[in-house]
Amino acid sequence: MRPARFQDFALDLAKNTPGVTRVQTLADAGDTTHPFGVAITTGDGEARWQIIGQLADGEKHEQPDVPVNGDPFGTWTEPKAGDHEGWLAAVLARAESPEIANIEPWSTSAGGKESPGLTVFFHNGARAFVRKI
Repeated sequence: MRPARFQDFALDLAKNTPGVTRVQTLADAGDTTHPFGVAITTGDGEARWQIIGQLADGEKHEQPDVPVNGDPFGTWTEPKAGDHEGWLAAVLARAESPEIANIEPWSTSAGGKESPGLTVFFHNGARAFVRKI
């Protein structure tokens, strides 16, 4: 799933999630620096997420974005209040998209990255890096 389609996917999921008061693309939120991303406002405040894509091996940008389905990613535990990274991971996981093979929160990955974010692995070998900005 390429960044533009993933952005639409994330926007739709967030819009339909209880407790969300505002959802918009980064461009609609006034961010002209990042081509893809979402701004999501909940009771815990606003979180802005940049979306960067990595194509699957051998894939070219000129080729169409063809979904590859597999077993949906498993369930996710409910995040703690204020845990924007965990909240977004849970929203994506609950969708049970057959395109998503795995979701790895950066804070719990080996070596734990300092900035919050997620790596979303797709069944076609592509990845989306979702970085909190």
